Amino acid sequence: MPLIETKGAASAQGYGEFTASAPKVYIEDVFSTYLYTGNGSTQTITNGIDLSTKGGLVWTKSRSNITFHDLEDTVRGAGNSIYSNSTNASDYSASRITAFNSNGYSLGSVEPNVNNYTYASWTFRKQPKFFDVVTYTGTGTTRTVSHNLGSVPGMIIVKRTDAAVGWITYHRSLGADKIVYLNTTDASATSTSAWGNTSPTSTEFTVGTNANNIAGGTFVAYLFAHDAGGFGLSGTDNVISCGSYTGNGATGGQLINLGYEAQWVMIKQTNASGSGWWMMDTMRGWTVNGDFGSDANLYANTSGAESNQVLGQPDAQGFRPIQDNVNQSGQTYIYIAIRRGPMKVPTSGTSVYQGTTRSGTGAAASISGLAFPPDAVLTRNRDSNSSSRYAMYDKLRGPTIYLDTAATDSEFTVAQSLTSFNQTGESFGTGAISNANAEPYINWQFRRAPGFFDVVCYTGNDVARTVSHNLGAVPELIIVKARNNGTGWCCYAASLGNTTRIYLNQTGSATSGVSSWNSTTPTSSVFSLLGPGDVNQSGYNYVAYLFATVAGVSKVGSYTGSGTTKQIDCGFTGGARFVLIKRTDSTGDWYVYDSARGIVSGDDPYLLINSTAAEVTNTDYVDTYSAGFELSSTAPAGLNANGGTYIFLAIA
Repeated sequence: MPLIETKGAASAQGYGEFTASAPKVYIEDVFSTYLYTGNGSTQTITNGIDLSTKGGLVWTKSRSNITFHDLEDTVRGAGNSIYSNSTNASDYSASRITAFNSNGYSLGSVEPNVNNYTYASWTFRKQPKFFDVVTYTGTGTTRTVSHNLGSVPGMIIVKRTDAAVGWITYHRSLGADKIVYLNTTDASATSTSAWGNTSPTSTEFTVGTNANNIAGGTFVAYLFAHDAGGFGLSGTDNVISCGSYTGNGATGGQLINLGYEAQWVMIKQTNASGSGWWMMDTMRGWTVNGDFGSDANLYANTSGAESNQVLGQPDAQGFRPIQDNVNQSGQTYIYIAIRRGPMKVPTSGTSVYQGTTRSGTGAAASISGLAFPPDAVLTRNRDSNSSSRYAMYDKLRGPTIYLDTAATDSEFTVAQSLTSFNQTGESFGTGAISNANAEPYINWQFRRAPGFFDVVCYTGNDVARTVSHNLGAVPELIIVKARNNGTGWCCYAASLGNTTRIYLNQTGSATSGVSSWNSTTPTSSVFSLLGPGDVNQSGYNYVAYLFATVAGVSKVGSYTGSGTTKQIDCGFTGGARFVLIKRTDSTGDWYVYDSARGIVSGDDPYLLINSTAAEVTNTDYVDTYSAGFELSSTAPAGLNANGGTYIFLAIA
């Protein structure tokens, strides 16, 4: 029987080596975790991934219910499903995925779109040095299969599609004489016949005389790259890694250093049976607080609904497996990890920041319609009453956990506060802190993006050190808070220098001669901390929020007040939509303005981020100005005293 292979032409599929003139590719172009709720009818998933011209795989699993995993790819065609938790052959339904689109895919009326079921879908686009899909017909004799991954595969998953056979998997850490099955909890096994005892190359892989090459059988292979570069502005950044580690059972786990922060990880213990294929991602809830059992897990090898487990956490340099689930002492594990995005520097403020006003309902409610999935949300009741508290949430620490910017308190965990970070917004429970009935609220929502904003969690150690970050630019404003202890919100501002600090929760002026930052200016990859002190106390867990200037998007800066009308040029074209100002040479509050509540030519509402005071609505201190914002001559000393010095953060 002649060999039949199905692969798109190189030009049509976007294949080719990176060159200086080639279009730049970023992780957000080729991978997406997308959460949605089924409607039992039809719906379109718009995740920004071009499947119609580039090709790829959509892997979907219900989070809320017991269902099979559904894997459909563009090579075999929409509606042709195989199931990672089953040996079943491929079967077809015209009502599953109905179309692969230029920015996502369309769903029909059946699984994976059952009414009111919640789902996670992971989309892998075909792209050199990331992912490829190949189909072939078995010959029963050892042979090679060509691929277009453009690098040596780190992991290959093969499924026979015309008969009930297991998912035979190759992993570089096991070698070409081993197999492991995606659909089982079995340990890896020796098999010189599966891969012909031959390691794959950048152009082909070998199949031998095992069940992945039965004569006349039809097969699909999913190929994943390993540390192959090819991404980012330079074309050299890695976005996917296939590796292994030995568990150490240590408290706090161990760092698996990838050189980037992971957003999606699949892990399998290979030296003993009984362990499934753990699947974690930051969209569903894989957080630094997962040490307490709050990591959302799905198993690739079972049909079970999502459960919460202790699995570890993402890290600025990779990820940290923890406890016996994925870090049992002496046990061996393999993994595949994908880099957090976005990697592109934003070009518009609306892609990374949005202010939203709302009225509390006292019942479960959601904000939607943002142009991005938020990574951090600061919310505030605009009135002054017992529930008027700033609540700073971020995806890295997880929902239901907040810090109050106007207080020194440790973080609070309130189940009915912000209950989830969603695809285009966030949801709230019935709690009074963030959703009291009929109370007015403002939500400031931010996305982590290169050059604009980053979030880092770390543990103090009393030793002068650096902390890695992924801002991709030199931070100009760093806000640090201990999560588990009552300390102030210590801030670094570039205009004040590396021997000065100021506190977000206080009115005091900047304190110079204090080296919280180890007298060292941060870089595009690390910021520095002194030994014992308010940002590096041994055993304290910290969160740091980092901001920088992106042309036309954000501006971290300083100015000297004039006591007269003063325009602050931020380099914007449509004015500032968010402004945070603090006087640094004398006492003064942290004023916050936003366009959601109104930055207009008349009165402009403001809140004080360091105070429980109610919103002030009858003053005209900050006005619109196309290039940034304008301070009026009537502004108080906290905003525009003649000769006073100020720092600010503005977002277009």
